[in-house]
Amino acid sequence: MPQNEGYVLSLEKGLKILAALAETSEGIGLSELSRRLSLNKSTVYRMLTTFKAYGYVDQEPVTGKYTLGFKILELSSSLLERLDVRAVAHPFLKELAEKSGEVAHMVIRDGTEAVYIDKVEGNRTIRMYSQIGRRVALHSTAVGKAILAFLPPEEVEEIIGEKGLPAFTPRTITSLTTLQAELAGVRERGYAVDDGENEEGIRCVGAPIFDHQGQVIAALSISGSVITVTLERLTILGLLVRRASGEISRRLGYKG
Repeated sequence: MPQNEGYVLSLEKGLKILAALAETSEGIGLSELSRRLSLNKSTVYRMLTTFKAYGYVDQEPVTGKYTLGFKILELSSSLLERLDVRAVAHPFLKELAEKSGEVAHMVIRDGTEAVYIDKVEGNRTIRMYSQIGRRVALHSTAVGKAILAFLPPEEVEEIIGEKGLPAFTPRTITSLTTLQAELAGVRERGYAVDDGENEEGIRCVGAPIFDHQGQVIAALSISGSVITVTLERLTILGLLVRRASGEISRRLGYKG
């Protein structure tokens, strides 16, 4: 991390602690956190004690492990409330989850990745490794490919040049030529498909959301087990997602 004028090293350590706590739902003990971040135990303890006093960190009374506190949720909720696209899209996510019975997700692009900003569970949802705030790759997810398909080609190549095409499952696309052909299909259909490319046994369809300037800014998807999101259902689910994303885009001022 570059250290410019005004850079505060102690604050950096505190932010690293919060980031480490965000990566686990079970909590982390003091010694483990100190070892993982290569920070002095007494320094970590003082940071945690301060965060705890302000509600940013909680400590389990039995195990002594530390977790993020509800104050963090207040901050993130404030941020999400400022994302107008989320407010517009949420009713459509609920409708998609109700109609499909699967999980409906929404992401925004953040640089070379996508970030989940909303999620609505369906009535036959299996446990998925998705949560609000989690980052995912663009090339291996339906939402990511829905975004990539409508970016300028040179921007796509720049993203791939920086992030590469890592394989998350045996089905992940790892060839730029193959990905480019896939994105052409997304533009033709209006929706993207992730057939177990990001998580084994999970199949998704996703469609892009555009703003009033015609820029792709987000995407939404329906995700579920390959047992319930069958190949025969893909077209129907794809059209549902495409219709919803189109209506969201129009409400955001998109004229396309």
